[in-house]
Amino acid sequence: MSDLTEKDAQYVANTYSRAPIEVAYGKGSIITDRYGKECIDLGSGIAVNSFGIADEEWISAVTAQLQKVQHASNLYYTEPCVLLAEALCKRTGMKKVFFGNSGAEANECAIKTARKYAAEHKDASYYTIITLKNSFHWRTITTLAATGQDVFHQSFTPLTEGFVYADANDLEGVRKLVSENKVAGIMMECVQGEGGVHVMDESFVKGIAEICRTEDIIFIVDEVQTGNGRCGELYAYMTYGVTPDIVTTAKGLGGRLPIGACMFGEKTESVLRAGDHGSTFGGNPAAAAGALNIISRIDDALLSEVKAKGEYIVRELSGAKGVAEVTGKGLILGVKPVRPLNDVINDCFAAGLICLTAKDKVRLLPALNIPFDTLKKAVSILKEVLGRDLP
Repeated sequence: MSDLTEKDAQYVANTYSRAPIEVAYGKGSIITDRYGKECIDLGSGIAVNSFGIADEEWISAVTAQLQKVQHASNLYYTEPCVLLAEALCKRTGMKKVFFGNSGAEANECAIKTARKYAAEHKDASYYTIITLKNSFHWRTITTLAATGQDVFHQSFTPLTEGFVYADANDLEGVRKLVSENKVAGIMMECVQGEGGVHVMDESFVKGIAEICRTEDIIFIVDEVQTGNGRCGELYAYMTYGVTPDIVTTAKGLGGRLPIGACMFGEKTESVLRAGDHGSTFGGNPAAAAGALNIISRIDDALLSEVKAKGEYIVRELSGAKGVAEVTGKGLILGVKPVRPLNDVINDCFAAGLICLTAKDKVRLLPALNIPFDTLKKAVSILKEVLGRDLP
């Protein structure tokens, strides 16, 4: 055990099972540890480093803002916050944006908005939110309640009441819950990242949108992990041809600094009024300047690259030795190995490759702009590890 890991064990709350990697620095899609070992990064900080590590354009945007004002609070107007909201609305067709610090805050805001809309347009008894089994909407008491995985609920009950769970891709199950409950909103991920990289069927997503329209229920899409170019469109819902009432996002939007966004469509743009919600750091000028830089660079050319890279990975790994299944969309992919998952992850690191996990799968979340030659090398390593010692 090194001095760093010893101090971590002594002083840092024991809430993470850390991999044995002491990250010192990096550039692009290459991470270097304290001892000089280089690894190709296929995790990008859990879909945060949209343009890789130490991205110079992002650094320039943030440092230029830091030299003006780093924080002012939401009691005053700041240009980066306004320009970022404008850019998001113009790119999505949404009408207004609330900024917080994280995906959890964005989802909390969405839940509050759905309940307030229902209370004002129906009555206060309409507060139930339907989410999906295997979903992951983050770790506050309320977003834990929204998360459709019992394993995350243990030891933290009672959770916020008013959440019920449907099976993914089971439209009739959703209809049944709507008929049995007074529903304010339906909240879903188009691709369940933490839940095992499960992709929702187009008919299911469109069916949810139609139920929400006909029943006057708020349709919420959680794009915390899937958004900001990761699925080959700016947001994953765009690949389904639907228009949510609320879209939440974070992670790759900030490109390294904490930011969350809750975007409101026409039905929800005026639900929250002064005093209904707030965030001390939300829309922070430095974080917003960085996010504005990220959004401005996610253009059609980059999105085409993301699709092509995702298709390459799927093509190379589907049916390969040691691969039971490949799931996902764009550059959020899950690879189910035949070998024990932890053995695959550890062997990848030993061979110079950093991957993540999601349930029983290797999860791949590379930087959107990972060079093709670097990606090909990474896939070659992964293929060799996946098929290692198998007949």
